[in-house]
Amino acid sequence: MRKEWMEKDYYAELGVDKDASAKEIKKAFRKLAREFHPDNNPDNPNAETRFKEINEAYDTIGDDETRKEYDHAREMGYFVGGPGGGQQYVRVEDLLGGTQGASAQDLFGGFQDLFGGRQQPRRPQKGSDVAGSVSLSFHEALAGPTKELVVGTRTVKVKIPKGVSDGTRVRVKGKGGPGAAGGPAGDLYVTVHVGSHPIFERKGKTDLSIEVPITYTEAALGAVVTIPTLQGTTKIKVPPGTQGGTKMKVSGKGIETARKTGNLLVTLHIAVPAEISDEEHAALDALRNAENGWNPRSRLGV
Repeated sequence: MRKEWMEKDYYAELGVDKDASAKEIKKAFRKLAREFHPDNNPDNPNAETRFKEINEAYDTIGDDETRKEYDHAREMGYFVGGPGGGQQYVRVEDLLGGTQGASAQDLFGGFQDLFGGRQQPRRPQKGSDVAGSVSLSFHEALAGPTKELVVGTRTVKVKIPKGVSDGTRVRVKGKGGPGAAGGPAGDLYVTVHVGSHPIFERKGKTDLSIEVPITYTEAALGAVVTIPTLQGTTKIKVPPGTQGGTKMKVSGKGIETARKTGNLLVTLHIAVPAEISDEEHAALDALRNAENGWNPRSRLGV
């Protein structure tokens, strides 16, 4: 049981009820993360702190298993007699000397020791798992950087996989809470938040998509056009008679991970200029006259 779990109400941090669904929690987190992201608040020194608090809350109650542990930890407690016949609240971890990952045997063994009973030998217990998070830009995620996280009083280096996607959880074995009675340490689970790209949109784990405008003449007559990729630029062939909304695939120009390299999915749109010159107007009039009454809406019955 982590000490901060007894002190922090992560539901309140995200502004949701304790019985909120996973979908409601995720929706609240995304809204707050956008609102307090440091990139959106360059003049607000408190935004980064609030952003970290929001991530910490979501890392805990946004994961089903960790949420169950958190809810259970918040419910654990014991009342003992205080001075003058009163009562005081004592956390179970205090009764057990701050031991994390305590079992029922630890609990009842601790009670026996407090009241003079015989304490049973303790078995090795694995330490508690710890949750953390890192935020990366789109290009940082492509490279697979090594980030440092502070876990308690320790600084842990975390190698982020190359091409990691938003929401990925990275497990760092043995870097969680210390074990008890010679047991192994718990694990560190790091949730990776990846920023967006102004041009490309991620599709799945390795594919990217992009919308590319082309001119009417390029669509009608065909052309070879240059488009951007993560690796630089490349050329694609637009066939004559290409329609708006046509989709094309450029192999090997997506995101590179340790296992594969994705593709770039291109959607072509026909761009119409907002203003044209007199010469262009005359040419388009001539084209309209040359169409001989061709009506692309005839299949609609009009």
